[in-house]
Amino acid sequence: MYLHLYPIHANLQPYVKLICTMDCNEATDTRQVHVLPDACVELFISYTEVPVAIIDQQLHQKSMVSSRMSTPTAVQMRKGSGCIAVCFKAGLAYPFFKHSMDILSNASLALDEVWGYPIAELEEQLAKLNDNFARVAIVQQYLLQQLHHCRQDLALTRCLEIIAQSPTEISLAKLYQITGYGQRHLARKFNQYIGLSPKEYLKVNRFIASLKQLINYPQIPLTQIAYKSGYFDQAHFIRDYQTYAGYTPREIVRSQHILY
Repeated sequence: MYLHLYPIHANLQPYVKLICTMDCNEATDTRQVHVLPDACVELFISYTEVPVAIIDQQLHQKSMVSSRMSTPTAVQMRKGSGCIAVCFKAGLAYPFFKHSMDILSNASLALDEVWGYPIAELEEQLAKLNDNFARVAIVQQYLLQQLHHCRQDLALTRCLEIIAQSPTEISLAKLYQITGYGQRHLARKFNQYIGLSPKEYLKVNRFIASLKQLINYPQIPLTQIAYKSGYFDQAHFIRDYQTYAGYTPREIVRSQHILY
């Protein structure tokens, strides 16, 4: 499969982590891979008539939105498919969707089910082009239009920024202090705009932070990685890996079919 990254428009950079095209030119489908949760929402906008992918044993014929908030996903791209992938930063997809984000949490849905825009027209427009740069420009323009009409929650955005900066140190008490929200109100905000409770979102980000440590420093003892990542003991550390990845830390390091 051929991947190509594209520059992100300046006004989208606070929200979008990456934009790439994915062209699966192989004679067969790609091998199935186990993709770990990253608290991100991704769009896959198709520009071919070939089904895009099989995700968790479900065939997706056209453009889709996929969310790996707190569970891993099995993914296999279909031969001959081509699509634009847009990966939003953790927790920051909500300005581009009119629905509550809890309907997307740990789900893969047809994009026309959640976007009011006639996705079939967008797919047809992209299919007529032979230039992926032009295709990406069209998609970014639509995202900018969505962003222009959105009301953002500045207190929640500030929360997410602080969590991203210190994923192993931030606490629920700190989030209440930052936002001025009570426990129930903050929980409603997180479920509406992110798709997880504040507590679960913090736990997932702690796991993601530990995963980066594990991958970048595989020679460091697991106990040390656990403490550096904010775990009180190795037992909780191992338990989170079984919950969020379905594998032990060492199995993740050794495996060739796990993506993170």
